[in-house]
Amino acid sequence: MSTALVYALCGASLVGVGLYGFITRAHLLRRILAFNIIGSGIFLLLGGAGSRQGAVSPDPVPQAVIITGIVVALSLTALAVALLVRLVEDTGRATLPGEDASRDA
Repeated sequence: MSTALVYALCGASLVGVGLYGFITRAHLLRRILAFNIIGSGIFLLLGGAGSRQGAVSPDPVPQAVIITGIVVALSLTALAVALLVRLVEDTGRATLPGEDASRDA
């Protein structure tokens, strides 16, 4: 089993777990965490795609894209958490209107 295949399988499983969490959870903080798990899976897929068989060094372009994506994901997570804090201060709950919060139990 090659390294690229291991990265691809782990990345695909993280994307699947993240999608499941994003779809099944109503609490917005859990959705933010699920979205971060999806992003981590995509970064693993890109890392596996950037590896070369038999080469001395991997392709630097996917590595640069991954590092840029990590920085963007971190800033978007901070923005999402700040918006969530504001929503909780205004409404007193961490779910969107019309969603059943009991499905997070």
